[in-house]
Amino acid sequence: MNSPAAERLQTWVGRTEYRADVVTAWPAVALAATLDRRDPEPKPGEALPPGWHWLYFLEAAPASELGPDGHPKRGEFLPPVELPRRMWAGGRIEFRRPLRVGDKLRRESRIVSIEPKQGRSGNLVFVTVRHSVSAGGELAVVEDHDIVYREAARSGDASPSPTPAPREASWRRELVADPVMLFRYSALTFIGQRIHYDLDYCRNVEGYPGLVVHGPLQVILLLDHARRNEPRPVRKIEYRALQPLFHFERFTLNGNPAPDGAPAQARLWTANPAGNYAIAATAYF
Repeated sequence: MNSPAAERLQTWVGRTEYRADVVTAWPAVALAATLDRRDPEPKPGEALPPGWHWLYFLEAAPASELGPDGHPKRGEFLPPVELPRRMWAGGRIEFRRPLRVGDKLRRESRIVSIEPKQGRSGNLVFVTVRHSVSAGGELAVVEDHDIVYREAARSGDASPSPTPAPREASWRRELVADPVMLFRYSALTFIGQRIHYDLDYCRNVEGYPGLVVHGPLQVILLLDHARRNEPRPVRKIEYRALQPLFHFERFTLNGNPAPDGAPAQARLWTANPAGNYAIAATAYF
């Protein structure tokens, strides 16, 4: 990336936007169903599970303001990175207090860094956004979200080098994120990115063999996996996306809690059928 373009992007560092919302029950009911849970409808004052703040503050850009990938066009809050492909790279979320049905929410989002890099597949730009969510005037969630922008897919591009995941896990569950699950999650979060529902686009434009399982959906599944196996709530999670998962793959949700006497934490990960990491995470209880 040339220097003038890089310097222009740096002017977006510190840009801030604010949004407000209210915690309503219906999105939580719908996400529970998407995760194949049979939870009762949460009542006013009941807490949502960690990570479910992603059901709120949804971006609703008009159709005329969407890019060819289904994402809103850049240059408003997010910087006008010229690279066409946008993906979740990872993040860190601290859950300071639960969000409860009926809470009035406020979110401050601020761009904290923009870093151009060179990767095996060409130019990359990493953008980190910090979201601070308050409920009733009290800080509840602090999230650093890492976004990566990449060059267009080219014939012959090398696939990401796989990283073998641990073969053994104390908590393990097999799952297929079929097109219905991907559609439901996209609809719940109003994500228009075409790699999650448009198979022709995936194959012909992005070069993927199938629909891509959302990174945040995998994180939600891992948080739910911890919830099913550990009575203590997650207070913090750090995660990194390493390789894509596709709608036709039977993958695993995995967890290895730290041994007794060690800090209260667990390694969590999703693994593809070959046993390689898709997302690697650490949860702290």
